[in-house]
Amino acid sequence: MNLIFRMLWVIIRSFFMARMERPYTSALSLRVLPNDIDINLHMNNGRYLTICDLNRVDVFARSGLLKAMFKRNWIPVIAEHTMTYKKPLNIFQRYEVKLVVQYWDEKYFYMAHTFMCGDIVAAEGTSKGCVYARGKGVVSPAEAFDAVEQDRSK
Repeated sequence: MNLIFRMLWVIIRSFFMARMERPYTSALSLRVLPNDIDINLHMNNGRYLTICDLNRVDVFARSGLLKAMFKRNWIPVIAEHTMTYKKPLNIFQRYEVKLVVQYWDEKYFYMAHTFMCGDIVAAEGTSKGCVYARGKGVVSPAEAFDAVEQDRSK
């Protein structure tokens, strides 16, 4: 399945999942597909970062932030991402990727990502991201939370 199809799957799936409340966590069960691999026949290091994007989209959709961002012309931006690779994920292998929004400050959200294959940690990472209003700058997490609550009450 191409990444656009995975993205659509995450968004459509979110309509049938429970609304996400704080603390925000996401878990997706996936499989390493042929378009995910490199010449070593395991998942490409860059693909891990893209799969983390899918977790974030799940959080956006299920928390109500996606709706708030579209409504206000905001965009999500990743400012920093690190990844530590521990075990390879081989072609057609099943894995679960988890995201936990650990905390936020006046500007950024801080997230932890874990790729699991059964009980084995295949990779771990962290990311720092924000919501950005075009032409206005960074939207504080407090303002983003307020926008989600405002949209829910309508």
